[in-house]
Amino acid sequence: MISKSFSFLAARFLCVFAAVFLLSAAAQANPKYASIIMDYQTGKVLHASSADAQRYPASLTKMMTLYMVFEQLDQGKMTLEQPLPVSPRAAGMPPSKLGLRAGETILLKEAIGVLVTRSANDVAVVIAESIAGTEWDFAQLMTRKARQLGLQNTTFRNASGLPDRGQVTTARDMAYLSKALLDHFPHHYKYFSTERFSYRGQTINSTNKLLSRYDGVDGIKTGYINASGFNLAASAVRNGRRIIAVVFGGRTSRSRNDHMVTLLNRGFEKAKQLRVANSITPTGPAAPKPIQLASAAASSSSSDREGQGSSSGISLISKAEASTGDATYPEGDASTSGIWAIQVGAYSNSQSAQSMAGQAAGQVSGLSREHVAVSSTKGSKGSLYRARLIGLEENQAKGACKTLSSEGMECLVVNPSGG
Repeated sequence: MISKSFSFLAARFLCVFAAVFLLSAAAQANPKYASIIMDYQTGKVLHASSADAQRYPASLTKMMTLYMVFEQLDQGKMTLEQPLPVSPRAAGMPPSKLGLRAGETILLKEAIGVLVTRSANDVAVVIAESIAGTEWDFAQLMTRKARQLGLQNTTFRNASGLPDRGQVTTARDMAYLSKALLDHFPHHYKYFSTERFSYRGQTINSTNKLLSRYDGVDGIKTGYINASGFNLAASAVRNGRRIIAVVFGGRTSRSRNDHMVTLLNRGFEKAKQLRVANSITPTGPAAPKPIQLASAAASSSSSDREGQGSSSGISLISKAEASTGDATYPEGDASTSGIWAIQVGAYSNSQSAQSMAGQAAGQVSGLSREHVAVSSTKGSKGSLYRARLIGLEENQAKGACKTLSSEGMECLVVNPSGG
C-alpha cells in the first residue's frame, strides 16, 4: 500500500517537474517567448516566465479595442445596430481583413463578430475611427485606459496590432486585461467564445482553435506578426475554477496551441492547492478584483506571493467591514424589510461590484439581475462597494450561497439585521 502511494506521488512529482522544465526550456530557446498563468478567482500568479519583458501584442491589441467598444455600449454611446462608416484608410488596411470597401457601412454587432473571429484589421480601424475620429486618437484613448486598468507596461499605437515599434505590452499586462474583460463585461465576454460567425452569407471561422480543442476554453484572442511570433491569451473553466494564461512568441500556431494546453493543464493542477479565501492583489492597481469577505487571507504565506511583489491599491478588510456600514440600498432591501441577502464581494469601485453581483445572479437558478444591489460603506482604507443579491428568503439565500461556494465563488449570507 505504501509502495503504491509512493509510486503515485513520485509519478505526480515527475509530471510537475517535467512541465516546469519544458516551460523554462521554451523561454531559453526563444527570445520572443513569454508566458504567465493566473488563477482568476484569487488573482494569484501560478507561473511566470519573462512575464514583465516587453513584447509586441500583435492582434491581442484587439482585446483593448473591444474593451473600448463594450464600454461605449454600456454607457449608451453606441448601439449594436449602429452602422459604422468605412473610410478609405480603413479599407486599405493589410490582411487579415474582411475586405470592406470605402463608403459602405458595417453594423457594430457585425464588427464585433468579425473582430473576434477573423481578427480583421480593416474592421478594427472602422471601430477606432467611429469612436475617436482617427485611429491615432483612439490609440491614445486605449493607452489611457490601459493606465487606468494598471497596465503600466503597455502602450498602444493602433487599434489592430499591426507592426509598430512603439506598440508594446507584457504577458502580465495581457493577463490583467483578460481579467478586466471578465470582471467588467461578463455580459459581453460571450463574444470571445464565437467559433464561427456568419457575415452576409459568408461563414468566418475563429482563429482560436483552442475553443474546440480544449475542454472549458471560452476565449479569448490570438495574435501574430513577424516581430512577435504567435501569441495567445486564453481563459478556461473547469469544475468552477477559471484559469487565465498568456503566451507570446510561438513559432507556429500549432506549437503555440500545444504549449497553451501545457500552460492550462499546469494552471489547473496548481489551482487545486489554492483556497479562494487566499486572495492576493497583484502589483499595481491592475484590473479591479474583489476585496476578501473575511480576513483569512492576511495570514497567507510568502510562498503564495510568488511573482506578485508587494500588494497595493486594494487591501483586505474584515468580515465586519465587508458586511456592515452605511448602506445605500434600494427600497425594500434586507436592512429594512426583513428579507435576506447574500454578498459575493466588496470592491473599491461600484462597476466591479455590479459586474460580480450580476455574474453571481446568473449562476443561481431563480435569480436574475433584478436581485442585484450595490451598497457603499466606509472601510478602513476608503469607500467600499458591496456586491449583493437581495430580496431572498432565508432558505433561498443559504441555498444560493451554497451553490456559489460550490462554484468557487466566496459568499456571505446576510440576515435582515445586517449580520
